[in-house]
Amino acid sequence: MNSYGKLFRITTFGESHGAGIGVIIDGCPAGLPVDAAFIQRELDRRKPGQSRITTQRREKDEFEILSGVFEGRSQGTPIAMLIRNEDQRSKDYSHIAEQFRPSHADYTYQAKYGSRDYRGGGRSSARETAARVAAGAVGKLYLQSAGVQVQAYVSQVGPLKLETPYWALNIGLAGENAVRCPDPEMAGRMFDFIDQTRKNGDSVGGAVTGVITGVPPGLGEPVFDKLHAELGKAMLSINAVKGFEYGSGFAGVEQFGSAHNDLFYTDESGRVRTRTNHSGGIQGGISNGEDIYFRVAFKPVATIMQGQESLNEKGETVTVEGKGRHDPCVVPRAVPIVEAMAALVIADFYLRNKAAQV
Repeated sequence: MNSYGKLFRITTFGESHGAGIGVIIDGCPAGLPVDAAFIQRELDRRKPGQSRITTQRREKDEFEILSGVFEGRSQGTPIAMLIRNEDQRSKDYSHIAEQFRPSHADYTYQAKYGSRDYRGGGRSSARETAARVAAGAVGKLYLQSAGVQVQAYVSQVGPLKLETPYWALNIGLAGENAVRCPDPEMAGRMFDFIDQTRKNGDSVGGAVTGVITGVPPGLGEPVFDKLHAELGKAMLSINAVKGFEYGSGFAGVEQFGSAHNDLFYTDESGRVRTRTNHSGGIQGGISNGEDIYFRVAFKPVATIMQGQESLNEKGETVTVEGKGRHDPCVVPRAVPIVEAMAALVIADFYLRNKAAQV
């Protein structure tokens, strides 16, 4: 449950209120320049306390490389990275030590293991995703050397949905606002909506759109290891994710095959292309060279500042009310997490293709 990937493989460790969290990357090719400043920038995009619409927990999320890198380059040996926790407030969770918070992992962890770390959710906390972002940054560096770019942005918050297709947006603008939406006008509306939700002591869900460009045809495996299946698995492993779609997704059910089929042609460079991209860059579970695009749905954050009926470990009815510091909407901070998991999937398939060609 703690590892992901076959050749480019990561294992994360640590809890929300433990000494720290971290990741071990196994399978990173030797000789890759490991840009520490780039990795830190990726972590800064995810870290808490960025604005009033995110949790006010204060973590610098500064990382340490413990092994696998020498003189700025990977050595082909396991890369271990550690992020120490600095701003734990475990007392904020003492009131739920024996209570099951609605829609949290409290009850299921208790049922599975017979015990649980109630402080911030322990291992089930989204704090674990910082380790994924650190590993995903290394995956991004590897993919950049192959001309592959992974980007994501917030495309929906509650009922506010950005209808403009990704190719008509300047996705780079997403980094210029707290919501991580590339449309400035929509970003402002989303910010106000999240802020009002926070003031109401409530939470709201949203969606993140991911775009991967520069992927050559041929990545992915037939039957069970389809590229889109692995992307879906990776996204659904992220905390609070409730849905994944790629290409035309669920909207494709409204189309006829004559409109949905992506017709092939040869471009001026002699490359095989498709005139449309309802397939989302993947056909038969294998990349076809077009942009890969997908959408990830996130539920409202489970912890809200309102009293809700629940049960305690004795089966007694109790009222649970959230305390502490929590995101009213997770999607602004989820953008780099989505990018990280996408990068890990593509990096792994790149190595699997190389291994198959030897």
